[in-house]
Amino acid sequence: MTANLSRAQGQTAMTLIFHLTPRSQWESAQGIRGYRGDTLDTEGFIHCSKLEQVVGVANRFYAGQTGLVLLSIAIARLQTELRYEAIDGDEFPHLYGALNLDAVVQVIDFEPTPAGFELPSELAKED
Repeated sequence: MTANLSRAQGQTAMTLIFHLTPRSQWESAQGIRGYRGDTLDTEGFIHCSKLEQVVGVANRFYAGQTGLVLLSIAIARLQTELRYEAIDGDEFPHLYGALNLDAVVQVIDFEPTPAGFELPSELAKED
């Protein structure tokens, strides 16, 4: 299931960040009109990734999990602070506040293959 695909068209990888979450957690956020994830209260921020980091993060932290969605987030629409912070020699985007739902321009079902997670075809870079 892909939602808001037409809104995401025209966006480039440079203007988007991404967040993995259980589908049930994303659906719950719809009812309260905001998304806090499972780390905003415990770590002070919501973990996000750049496009080239999505698969590595998924395979490292979500191996074997199903029922996930990948949120495409338009940086220009964010109403909270975004910081890029170094972790293991790479910089990852972190949201220091709740994610406003209108910043999410695409929601993609994100299920592993037998070999692990792969970048969804909707986001794969064209050669």
